[in-house]
Amino acid sequence: MNPAQKLIAFSISVILLTLSCHAVSLTFIENVKGYTLNQHGKLITFSNIAFEDEFIIGMNLKQSPQGIVTKIDAQGKVMLPGLIDAHGHILGLGQNLMEIDVRGSASEQEAVKSVLEFVKSHPSDTEQTQWLFGRGWNQVLWPTKAFPSKASLDDVIKDRPVVLSRVDGHAIWVNSLALKLAGIDANTPSPAGGEIVKDENGQPTGLLIDNAEYLVTKLLPKSDKNQLNQQLIAASEHLLSLGITSVHDAGISKQVYDFYQQKANAGELKFRIYAMLAATDPQIDEMLAIGHINTEDQMLSIRSVKAYGDGALGSRGAALIEPYSDDTDNHGLLVTPQESLPELFSKVLGANFQLNFHAIGDRANRLALQNFAKTFKVFPENVERHRVEHAQVVAVDDIPLFKELNIIPSMQPTHATSDMNMAEDRIGKARLKGAYAWETFLKQGSRIAFGSDFPVELANAFHGLHAAVTRQSGENVPMQGWIPEEKVSLENALRGFTLDAAYAAFQDDKIGSLEVGKRADFIVIDRDIFTVPQADIRSTQVLETWINGKQMFTR
Repeated sequence: MNPAQKLIAFSISVILLTLSCHAVSLTFIENVKGYTLNQHGKLITFSNIAFEDEFIIGMNLKQSPQGIVTKIDAQGKVMLPGLIDAHGHILGLGQNLMEIDVRGSASEQEAVKSVLEFVKSHPSDTEQTQWLFGRGWNQVLWPTKAFPSKASLDDVIKDRPVVLSRVDGHAIWVNSLALKLAGIDANTPSPAGGEIVKDENGQPTGLLIDNAEYLVTKLLPKSDKNQLNQQLIAASEHLLSLGITSVHDAGISKQVYDFYQQKANAGELKFRIYAMLAATDPQIDEMLAIGHINTEDQMLSIRSVKAYGDGALGSRGAALIEPYSDDTDNHGLLVTPQESLPELFSKVLGANFQLNFHAIGDRANRLALQNFAKTFKVFPENVERHRVEHAQVVAVDDIPLFKELNIIPSMQPTHATSDMNMAEDRIGKARLKGAYAWETFLKQGSRIAFGSDFPVELANAFHGLHAAVTRQSGENVPMQGWIPEEKVSLENALRGFTLDAAYAAFQDDKIGSLEVGKRADFIVIDRDIFTVPQADIRSTQVLETWINGKQMFTR
């Protein structure tokens, strides 16, 4: 053998040795009580799992793999695929975790007290903190069920503008100084798609609904990169502790679009993000022109647009075909004018992006379906996996159109259990037949992507699983569940938070279930949700969260 041949032979042997060593450098977790869905969406069990780097290479193996193996004894604990929240607001959650929390306030006065306590514990020292911002109030939970007014805030805080977002984000409650800074008075007209609520004397009450919010929120100091980073850190820690391995971020600005890419390119994203561009962003055309963003490690994907149809049911902003049952002169609000929808749908589908359309009321849902049907005829190459976000109140005759058009209903189980104390008041019993209709959608063959809409609701997916299978509140009422015929099986509920959520993001071939060839995203929990009483599902604790074969959280 001449020197050249020796060099070639040596090089080949080094490559083979390297490949051989790499091939057996893996992790093997045994003694597992595992549940996952297979490629057909059916529930299966497994007792062990092996993965090399980020990819699963074996399950239910008869013996441990040979070679350099990290072995872990799970001690019989329960393993599930990583949970996917198909509709959340990541940085909004991070901001919410750091600002005034009035969620669960039992009265307007109690909410005001929370604001005052926050002010005392967070003295203002910079321009950024001059504004006071919080979230979570819900007048439906208060004895009077009346919307709050500026007067109660003015009684305790006159020298700083206060902005408190309703739990659903579709109304804000502000004090007089905030109104003054925004130039809102008795003569200010309500903008299209919004309402400046006024009293019997024509004076603003301090309540701004949907598009009227922007009159004040445009004045809020913009978050800089450092603040975005702090929000992302806070949200990441919280979500990982809940077993959330992927989130569909429902509406991001150009600033966040750039920020997420910077974090992804630096390897600093802690969980997967499937981000939807906000259709209202001034730079939407620029972002669409750039095309899809997909990182190699699948930590960031941007290929969809979130558009806004109407408001929310609780603030009577959801657009209805017939008037509200408890406000007979009110049909709700279209946040995006009806005449603008054809251009919007054509722009998004023509750019080969997925369109995820926010529709809560039956009118908004009908308009979404009609515009999808018309636009599909113009762009037949882009008709797959478009979504309606919420699909909350749908005319019964319109539900089959979701299946016919292959539109994914992206729904949030805890919305039903949060809304059940006011939904019938808002829309009456007859319209409830098409409301929060999960089982009806499943029976016709629709694939539902489940989420939480955090921070509107809490980000805990086990609350969503509990709500989906029981139709009950956290206190397990009503006894048989609210509209019990729309309960779903736990298998289908888990599918909505895993495989079908991944499907709704074009990622079901990579994540959403634990199968050979897919990425090793999984969680370990403290109970077997398939054998414990359904009431106990809600209290499930996550012990470990793994993403791409790396442990990202341990309790």
